[in-house]
Amino acid sequence: MLERLKSTVRDTFVYSLSNIAPKIVGVILLPLFTAKLAISEFGNWDLIDNSIQILAGVAILGQASSMIFLNNSKEYKEQKASTLFTLSTFVFAVCAILVLITELFTANYSSFFEHSQFKSIYIRLIAYIVLLRVMNDLFLAKVRADEEAVYYSIVSIIKTLLMTCLTIYFVALVNLGIEGILYAALSAELFTVLVLLLKIIPKMKFDFNNKIFVVALKFGLPLIFSSLGFMLLNQSDRFIIKFLLGSESVAIYGLGYRVAGVLNMFLILPFSLVLLPVAYKYYGHPDDKRFFTKLMTYSTFFFVWGFVFLSLFSKEIVKIFALQDDFHSAYLVIPIILLSYVLSGMRLTASIGMFLTKNTKHIAWITIAAAALNIILNFIFIPKYGIIDAAVNTLIS
Repeated sequence: MLERLKSTVRDTFVYSLSNIAPKIVGVILLPLFTAKLAISEFGNWDLIDNSIQILAGVAILGQASSMIFLNNSKEYKEQKASTLFTLSTFVFAVCAILVLITELFTANYSSFFEHSQFKSIYIRLIAYIVLLRVMNDLFLAKVRADEEAVYYSIVSIIKTLLMTCLTIYFVALVNLGIEGILYAALSAELFTVLVLLLKIIPKMKFDFNNKIFVVALKFGLPLIFSSLGFMLLNQSDRFIIKFLLGSESVAIYGLGYRVAGVLNMFLILPFSLVLLPVAYKYYGHPDDKRFFTKLMTYSTFFFVWGFVFLSLFSKEIVKIFALQDDFHSAYLVIPIILLSYVLSGMRLTASIGMFLTKNTKHIAWITIAAAALNIILNFIFIPKYGIIDAAVNTLIS
């Protein structure tokens, strides 16, 4: 038992290295963004960034989890190579269709963007970033399934450093603003795809396996709704704030969310990356329930202390990294969002049994219900109480 917990903590630490890097970089770049982007542009960029995350989460169609399940399941262990090709081909085809639709839309309805804050080039770049990010997420799921935490972290850190250098160049030196941020993201995603293909292709068997495809769809499709529900739960508030209060309020709320996201990136996300492979590995052992109980206890302990520390210094953190006074009120939402993240971290272990028993449809319904509650509360109370209420609604949901 102790050895299993140590192994989980070790892999979580290694995964955390890949997530600490982008969070540190994100914090470093905040002064650049707040200096080079007007507050309304910062709010629009936050919406674009969240849109990319939502689209990528939906377009992968739950197949990252299917990859881990099929790779580590004893029943399909001998079909790993064909599984990799089957899922990669399917997901790429779906994303390629998305890119094609985007190109046709922007070409035929260019006048739609003439008086909009969102240029047609933004939409096109978003589509290509989503395509590359989805493929990266699928390939990295294979790396996670094979428990190659060190390789995962190295690739992620290199991608982060490249994106940082390109962002500084395009935004600080060339003054391309939001467009420059998107060009940097696109270049980094493309580089990562090429690096991962060198590792992934030798593991493929170029055989589209219909049986695997059906199993993957059955397992992964319910996760589309849970993934969409979870992202709507955490990100729809920005779009509602934009609609009800404007881009400036989105900027302040988005900055607070990004500071609170330090807890997610340092502790919760690394834990989530290692949890599923470890759970499949130890599921069915005589003491597996006790093992998952201990995971809940110890992970929550660390999440809570992260919440306490960041809450105490939230005002100082915002003042250090946001150069404009207009952003400083963002610290008010940070403790509330941090507590939401603690509950989100607990959810990971609480829902693991549904993954192990293939009851993913229950995860979908629970998450969609929470997202619906969040959206309803936001429309009712944000006009009266502002962005503070958006944070409270996320915590309630």
